[in-house]
Amino acid sequence: MKRMMTALACVGSAMVVAACDGQMTTTVSSTADAGATPMVLATSDIEAGRYLVLVGGCNDCHTPQYAMTNGAQPPEGEWLKGSTEGHTGPWGTTYGKNLRLTTQRLSEDQWVELLATGSSLPPMPWPSVRAMSDADKRAIYRYIRQLPGEAGEQAPAPLPPGVTPPPPAPPAGTAPAA
Repeated sequence: MKRMMTALACVGSAMVVAACDGQMTTTVSSTADAGATPMVLATSDIEAGRYLVLVGGCNDCHTPQYAMTNGAQPPEGEWLKGSTEGHTGPWGTTYGKNLRLTTQRLSEDQWVELLATGSSLPPMPWPSVRAMSDADKRAIYRYIRQLPGEAGEQAPAPLPPGVTPPPPAPPAGTAPAA
């Protein structure tokens, strides 16, 4: 819970900073009952999607080595390929899914529907994802679809409580430890 609150605070701070530099802003409806959801505005949907992936912390779970290197690794062309770095809690162990493979099997409308109705084991922040505007969900889809390189492999399936997860696989392009 503390991690989610920290992430949400970071998202809010990042939006304020981005609004100050004039390149990205958020819009908020002036009338609460208008039904408009705030959304990120950028020079393109791709840039908006990239921004949302960054401030939303998507890489922390869905990109190997990203969180452990404070975002220094891997290069952007390797982002969102899923991870063998498990997240363990009372629910067992979960792994960040390969979002590139997910977007390959779903149409953009199916992706928006998934993000509007999805639920799964922690640490996926589904309440925050469901609250995103459809435009932001589409921007993330478009960003992921344009990432270069191979889509990668499926992430491991979740493990039930009490099962010890195997160690994470070494990063792509490195030899396993002897």
